[in-house]
Amino acid sequence: MQMQQTTTTIVTKRREKWQFQLSDLPELSGYQEPIAGVDEVGRGALFGPVVAASVILPLSALEELARSGVRDSKKLTRSRREKLAEQIRTVAHDCQIGFASPEEIDKINIFHASLLAMKRAVTKLQLEPALCLVDGKQALPDLAVPQLNLVKGDEKSLIIAAASIVGKVWRDRLLVELATQYPDYDLLNNKGYGTARHLQALQKHGPTSLHRMSFSPCRILA
Repeated sequence: MQMQQTTTTIVTKRREKWQFQLSDLPELSGYQEPIAGVDEVGRGALFGPVVAASVILPLSALEELARSGVRDSKKLTRSRREKLAEQIRTVAHDCQIGFASPEEIDKINIFHASLLAMKRAVTKLQLEPALCLVDGKQALPDLAVPQLNLVKGDEKSLIIAAASIVGKVWRDRLLVELATQYPDYDLLNNKGYGTARHLQALQKHGPTSLHRMSFSPCRILA
């Protein structure tokens, strides 16, 4: 019984604290390691790519990561995300980034571009997962790996939460670099999202080649 509990410790359910048990999601009981989690970030931004991260974590690391405070990246401070991202990368069996460019977003729309970014992150994994936990309700198209969708997965699965942290930190670092190339748009502070200062800059300077022209604030001001 103890061995069964150990080998099925994968997914989270928040009670008094984060706990990670496959018994919380009976659909997973037929799957063994390795299990990947994938999440996207930057979907609502006006500037830059939509980014996804995929992560495969060892079972032995889950309790430690839970104690360290791994959760939905949106609920963490920047400094805490940075530290946790390094910890996750250190213990992960595999960790990969995928993204879809602003041009691809404009061509196929942000919904399909987000799925494409997540698929790219998963297919880049060097270790093939037995199952991929996908944040959201939409399955990734043409993915050879079995997948399970979890609505609000970054609140239910530590592995998805870890992916959300890695993806958020990677994209934020990219935007910090791009901010030096495009200093007029306050990217250092808004990370590409449509803040008042960003919209004012669009009005004054117009969009750049990395703005998403299919998004109305960019399209109207072009």
